[in-house]
Formats: sequence, C-alpha cells, structure tokens
Amino acid sequence: MKAMILAAGRGERLRPLTDRVPKPLIDVGGQPLIGHHLRALAAAGLSEVVINVAYRAEQIRRVLGDGRRYGLRIIYSPEEPGALDTGGGIANALPLLGPAPFLVISSDVFSDIDYGGLAACRAGAEAHLMLVDNPAHHARGDFGLRGERVVDAAPRLTYAGVGVFAPHWFAGRGETRFPLSAVLRQAIDADHASGEHHRGRWIDVGRPSALAAARQGLSAA
Repeated sequence: MKAMILAAGRGERLRPLTDRVPKPLIDVGGQPLIGHHLRALAAAGLSEVVINVAYRAEQIRRVLGDGRRYGLRIIYSPEEPGALDTGGGIANALPLLGPAPFLVISSDVFSDIDYGGLAACRAGAEAHLMLVDNPAHHARGDFGLRGERVVDAAPRLTYAGVGVFAPHWFAGRGETRFPLSAVLRQAIDADHASGEHHRGRWIDVGRPSALAAARQGLSAA
C-alpha cells in the first residue's frame, strides 16, 4: 500500500512560528513532525510515500529529500498555495497513488497509530477511518461508530486525520478544490465507511498548547 501525507497547509494557528518554518518541519523531539510519520511508515514496511506540498514547498523538499535516509521513496505532489484544500490535494495526486486503496495521513497529527496493521488489514477498504476521543478544542466530535460502521450520529468521536481510501472517492469530481471532509461524508452517507477507535497516543499539533504537549510527551518518554 502507498501512503500520502498531507503537508500543503499554511499552519495559521501556529504563527509566527510557521512564518519561517512550514508546519510539517516543526521540531518535535529532535526531528521534524513529518519525520515521525516517515519513520513509522518505514518501520511498518511501507516503501513509497506521496507528499503534497504548497507553502514553503522547496524547504520541505530540501529537508526530506528523496526519502532515502528514512528508508522510503518520497514522491512530491506540488500545488499552488491554498488552491486545492485537503480533498483536492489528494485528487491531484491520484496519478502518483495508483488504482489501489491508499493510506492518508495528516501531517498535523502526532500519534502511535499502527500504520502497518492498518495497511495490512484494510487493503481492500472503500473508506476506513481512524477515530479518537474528542479533544477539548473539538468537543462535539465528527462521527459515531456502531461496531465497525461509521455513522452520522451521536455519540461522536473525532476523525484522527488517518484513514484508508479507495481512489474512486476523489476521481471525476466536478470541482478541483474540496475538503477531505466532503469525501468522508459521502462515504458515510453511502454506508461504505468503516472505522475503529484508536485509544492510544494522539495529538492534533495545530495549536501552541498541543505542540508543547507533543514535545513534553517525547521528552518524558
């Protein structure tokens, strides 16, 4: 299975830090935030990763290179800053991802999700979402979970920014710019979305307090 890491965002909530450094390159435990994903993917046995880039794209390319030092092959999917949103960014990268279901990871999150187990167990998935307990900044949550079926009903959990998706959800859409959430809701409405509740480490590193928590967690480990 191929993986795609979403890394094109501006990181507004972490300004002024992200005025100089794109959010995926922010230091967490002595390495870039995105480096934790890359190392976890390599350890899980995945070998090819697509990364979409827009804001400070050349800085990301320069730091990560071709992925060899992580034991991976990195392929970049360039975008114009702010042009495509998360779903549109995935649609733009479909020629690089191929015809099989692929793993999607938001570079914003810091977690201990088992990418290897997810890729192995969900290789034929239409849409499979990792869900977590609702963080304080998103107390209402996103979706419910009944067994392994994701539903638009309470009680709700929060989408973890990690999932496996078949490419047809992103292909042939009328618009080029659209959020990933539109695809999630389409899959759920069609009753084609499965999910699981991850109860381990998970932090949305999109706010200064969350970034501090991620750094503190690593230093205490």
